[in-house]
Amino acid sequence: MNKLLLVLGIIVVVVGVVGLNTLFTVHQTQQALVLQFGEPKRVVQNPGLNVKLPFIQNVIYLDKRILSLDAPPEEVITSDQKRIVVDGFSRFRISDALLFYQTVGNENVARSRLSGLTNSALRRVLGEVELLTLVSGERFSLMRQITDSVNAGAGGLGIEVVDVRIKRADLPPENSQAIYRRMQTEREREAKEARARGAEEALRIRSRADRDRTVLLAEAQKQSDILRGEGDGARARIFNEAAAQDPQFYAFYRSLQAYRQSLTGDDTSMVMSPDSDFFQFFGDISSFGGAKPAQ
Repeated sequence: MNKLLLVLGIIVVVVGVVGLNTLFTVHQTQQALVLQFGEPKRVVQNPGLNVKLPFIQNVIYLDKRILSLDAPPEEVITSDQKRIVVDGFSRFRISDALLFYQTVGNENVARSRLSGLTNSALRRVLGEVELLTLVSGERFSLMRQITDSVNAGAGGLGIEVVDVRIKRADLPPENSQAIYRRMQTEREREAKEARARGAEEALRIRSRADRDRTVLLAEAQKQSDILRGEGDGARARIFNEAAAQDPQFYAFYRSLQAYRQSLTGDDTSMVMSPDSDFFQFFGDISSFGGAKPAQ
């Protein structure tokens, strides 16, 4: 009885092992390649449970979803001799599992080969256009050309390239610094020109203001001289009219003014003849009637 149970147990274990090596499941995101001693036998595309020969055949699973590849940045020289650093990425899928296995073997090798093809297509297509074309509305057409070019090389690897895009296209760091310096120099030149124009305009305004000031002062001086002349004339006329009304008093008044201007200070000395007209009012005051004013 014990021997029978042991035999049954061994049979169950053997059946289980054989069953595990006979059945395999393909997920809906995968495709399977059945190999027999390393030689491909068939490709399973549909998901579900499948059968293979145990211990003789093995299964390799490949992803059938769209995969992404970030290519390393590549320096490209455009047709107008501008150096740019292009950072692109690709989207691809394994279209022929058998050809993929026969040519590249695994996904890592496929990514390396596809990266080289992408960089080569970028250099070839972008090298035929100018830098402005890359940043213009024609960029979509360029991406289509690059995708077709990569597909032409990747078709023999069992890979279909869905799309190629450029994430970033910049100038090299040394070129960027040179451009920044040139932009700074240009802005400084424009600033100097603006300051020079401002200084020229300020000088013009200042000169115009100085000219207007000179004209205004001259006009004011002219008007002042005219008014002063008219005032002096009016003063002289009024003074003459007043003097004409009483000539004797006018002579006496002028003599007093002459005494005031001549006899100033405590140590004033004058040597003159006693009968001089200057002292006529110091003698006989009766001479006031026919006096002449002292000069």
